[in-house]
Amino acid sequence: MKHLPILGVVMASLLGVAIVLSSAVDSAEGKPLEAGPSLHWYKGNMHTHSHWSDGDDYLEMIATWYDDHDYDFLVFTDHNVLANKERWVDVDKTKGGKPAYEKLKAKFPDWIEERTQEEVLQVRLRTFAEVSEKLARADEFLLIQGEEISDQFHRHPIHMNVHNVPELLTPRGGESVREVIQNNVDAVRALRERTGEPMFVHLNHPNFGYAVTAEDLFPIVGEKFFEVYNGHPGVHNSGDGQHASTERIWDIVLTKRLAELDLPVMYGLAVDDGHNYHKIPSRASEPGRGWVMVLANELTPATLVEAMEDGKFYSSSGVTLKRVESSSRELSVDVDVVGDETYTIEFIGTRKGYNPEGKPVVGKDGDELPATLVYDGTIGEVLETVEGPKATYTFHGNEIYVRARITSSMAHPNPSELGDPQRAWIQPVVGPGKPQ
Repeated sequence: MKHLPILGVVMASLLGVAIVLSSAVDSAEGKPLEAGPSLHWYKGNMHTHSHWSDGDDYLEMIATWYDDHDYDFLVFTDHNVLANKERWVDVDKTKGGKPAYEKLKAKFPDWIEERTQEEVLQVRLRTFAEVSEKLARADEFLLIQGEEISDQFHRHPIHMNVHNVPELLTPRGGESVREVIQNNVDAVRALRERTGEPMFVHLNHPNFGYAVTAEDLFPIVGEKFFEVYNGHPGVHNSGDGQHASTERIWDIVLTKRLAELDLPVMYGLAVDDGHNYHKIPSRASEPGRGWVMVLANELTPATLVEAMEDGKFYSSSGVTLKRVESSSRELSVDVDVVGDETYTIEFIGTRKGYNPEGKPVVGKDGDELPATLVYDGTIGEVLETVEGPKATYTFHGNEIYVRARITSSMAHPNPSELGDPQRAWIQPVVGPGKPQ
């Protein structure tokens, strides 16, 4: 039985730009993140593709998959398009082809609108509003309209998801990777201010095409969310010998924003980026790999926005938490143990006195590469490691921030990268060492 629905995770981050969000340390003092009579964890995926762009299935079939797998909310984020107009497609030319159509017809036999044009079978793609009306259930399952703003700088793909978007946003472009990101963030902020709709934007897969570096991301104003884990096998979460992993990018971004720029924390999301919904599992970009768990007491967009901006959520690729508690003195984690799994809890952060200097990555020809600079181990240190399902980190007074990563002994059943374990990522808590 599901906990209350999930409200559309239409949580917005933009207006919080001016708010120096000191995360759970300030906003949740004495208020642990755990379910209770008036608080519920809501599971959702915030990066999804369908036949409206480059996915291989229909909106209604994708929504059904997530509903059947106990998700509370789902955001559709097709590339530079909203599913809000009449659109007919040739069945055989869709990415899912005839097999996907036959599955749709079997599942929804009285729902299909089809026609034949010059002996070619066509089907009308149902709009987001139609699918939401048919499949969403109050207090049980929510569908949210989103868009993946797919932009670029030269050959660098720069993609950003906006959630609960009421109208289409076109890519804004720019004269650098950083400017492209900022221009698109500004467009979302302006739309939110104009419409009053709660919405937010997040940066997708920075290592897709190794397009976005930590230096591109950390000065962005109005952006407080990025994907630390993306389930697409082609986005290089772990980086390589010349490019930082997404977690390493996260620690650099957090350190620079908090200690040098007086900007809010950057929160890390886990998402599917699903494109392929047949023959699961395989090595394609499939559903069920990464998600967010949002703690809220009311299923309204405004409440979810507030919860997300306050850091009242965690990200996961398989580990479930019972409780997270933070204060100005400590950060505590309590894992919901599954079977005979064991857990490693790492507290990661940067202390005052870190070395701020980064060195460029140089290629074989001696030229600098457009890659995240290499910083020493004083940025993003593992401050403490605990073996077991419970752990508490006590602040020593010099931490700029602390976050936690929980790793299960169980391998991910359908990983983004071969050998991935199941994990959870706790959002960063601003520490007493942050410059005032």
